[in-house]
Amino acid sequence: MIVPRPQPGILDISAYVPGASGSEANAIKLSSNESALGPSPKAVEAYRAASASLERYPDGGSVALRNALAAAHGLNPARIVCGAGSDELLYLIATAYLGPGTEALFTEHSFAIFKLATLGRGATPVMAPEKNLTTDVDALLARVTDRTRVVFLANPNNPTGTYIPFDEVRRLHRGLPGQVVLVLDAAYAEYVRHNDYEAGLELVATSQNTVMTRTFSKVHGLAGLRLGWAYCPESIADVLNRIRPAFNVSAAAHAAGIAALGDQGHMQKAIAHNDKWLQWMAQNLAALGLEVTPSAGNFLLIGFPRDAAKNAAAAETYLKSRSIYLRPMGAYGLGHTLRLTIGTEAENKAVVAALTDFLKGNGR
Repeated sequence: MIVPRPQPGILDISAYVPGASGSEANAIKLSSNESALGPSPKAVEAYRAASASLERYPDGGSVALRNALAAAHGLNPARIVCGAGSDELLYLIATAYLGPGTEALFTEHSFAIFKLATLGRGATPVMAPEKNLTTDVDALLARVTDRTRVVFLANPNNPTGTYIPFDEVRRLHRGLPGQVVLVLDAAYAEYVRHNDYEAGLELVATSQNTVMTRTFSKVHGLAGLRLGWAYCPESIADVLNRIRPAFNVSAAAHAAGIAALGDQGHMQKAIAHNDKWLQWMAQNLAALGLEVTPSAGNFLLIGFPRDAAKNAAAAETYLKSRSIYLRPMGAYGLGHTLRLTIGTEAENKAVVAALTDFLKGNGR
């Protein structure tokens, strides 16, 4: 029987599985790296106000939002491209620069969308080993071939939380041929507290083959609206604007994003909350004898014992019995781990209490 066949690579994709959340009224969802404090009240107000004009198409060029981003970060608005989350922008880059016979390069435990976007364009994903769950620039450069067209680098990385200093990012860039696009996924940039880190604006400003992607889903708490942006060389911005959907960002997302950028006080509260509780959680989880990977984001990768009674799968099952949902990392080749989003004070303390009971055998 003759049936429709998808393009090469698509049937090799395992569909993305989002973080679990329970239906219980008291469920604690810490599986998706969402903001512990939620969005700015000003963003919520702007979102509601936008509902008065739902019959109107949104601004297809995201002009007001690009101008707000440019003012906030000191950028050229003509080089900003907005999307329905940074995920859409990653897919657009893959659409523009990947295809059958080409390769995209990224690290072995990096963001799942890199592989999905690559396979969806019929290109070959190439994964470089990491060193201590951290990007190894030498391993990446050793795998560049004449078929390499895109290098994806999440910095900080999800799900490990590790980062590389900007000098290492520069070294990676210097080693790439000019026809290779270096994509710096800086979704967690606002949370980083290291003097040797830079999100990527400098490289974008000084090269023709670097793109930095950012999102409103994390520190701004607007994951439900799907809003992201990329800063690009003018030539790449032109390419992405030619292929992106005409009205890819909703009017409500525009309004909420602009309001979120205008509420720096709320963003600083979210960052301060993460600074405090990231450290608190890391210390308390390590005190339980768990492996905690140092993180520059708003989440922690937690390693569990390998024995069946206390391993990551058993911990996940036990936590679910307490209506607590973390993210299992088997799909990332890290089956002995769970990823924990930093939550509210009450949520964080509930996780530590539950894991204490689990590891000491005091739970039901």
